Amino acid sequence: AEPTLGRVGFASTMPSAYPRLLQPITLRGGAVLRNRALMGSMHTGLEEGEGWGHSLEKMGAFFAERARGGVGLMVTGGIAPNAAGRVAPFAATMASSSDARRHRTVTEMVHEVGGAKIAMQLLHAGRYAYQPSAVAPSAKKAPIGWFTPHALSSAQVEATIGDFAAAAALAQEAGYDGVEVMGSEGYLINQFLVTRTNHRSDAWGGSFANRMRLPVEIVRAVRGAVSADFILIFRLSMLDLVRDGSSWEEVVELAQAVEEAGATIINTGIGWHEARVPTIATSVPRGGFAWVTQKLKGHGLSIPLVATNRIN
Repeated sequence: AEPTLGRVGFASTMPSAYPRLLQPITLRGGAVLRNRALMGSMHTGLEEGEGWGHSLEKMGAFFAERARGGVGLMVTGGIAPNAAGRVAPFAATMASSSDARRHRTVTEMVHEVGGAKIAMQLLHAGRYAYQPSAVAPSAKKAPIGWFTPHALSSAQVEATIGDFAAAAALAQEAGYDGVEVMGSEGYLINQFLVTRTNHRSDAWGGSFANRMRLPVEIVRAVRGAVSADFILIFRLSMLDLVRDGSSWEEVVELAQAVEEAGATIINTGIGWHEARVPTIATSVPRGGFAWVTQKLKGHGLSIPLVATNRIN
């Protein structure tokens, strides 16, 4: 059954300037969203669960309540595809069948409400990890980090791609409707993309074609590990807001490549966490970065793009 649309009246308060916002949309692969509103990822502190069994009932209740509010698609806080990718010691991973079983609590609670879909964000922290096993394309410490990361070997890069694919398959096993591959905000995938953090001279560094191999291969591997109707969001950094970040031409090239590799949706990422430019604070004008998503629309993409940051 369709849920009631929230206490404030989500449907009734939408301006008529956005007549398509609350219309259903069919995505590549056949998944249908009841509207075009996406609740973006945020770390809630609920991802690790409670008690000896790490129960995720509170996380499930959090997202079930948002589903009742009428949103079309929700994305969880970041979950690491392997231990090295954890943002902190003992942070949540999706790396085993036991992880998948625990997350069925979340997906069942959301789907019992009806209407909304939920995707798990797969996030590898890279050099932003607050734990000594941090890894990155190169051994360069982040200005906001605690540890100098270990540079991944080529074999470890390949293994990381496999870990993302395995995590996506486990997320589907857990009942999620999709995953979001976190490629922005300065995390591992973003670190491979730019010369600021990628000083490699092998097949994963140097030219942009080499530097963008990791995200493209991750999207391709994830697409191959899940069903055709499983939603695959790629969060792409459209503005890095740091020195030696991606050029606009590189942003466009990557967007086109991840669509070809199998992405269902491209979500907008704005700014690395080490950037000095506010991106989500109230000092940012409402919809202040929507222009960059609109700019990307003019480059031949056929999959939906999501505008983000202060869309409130």
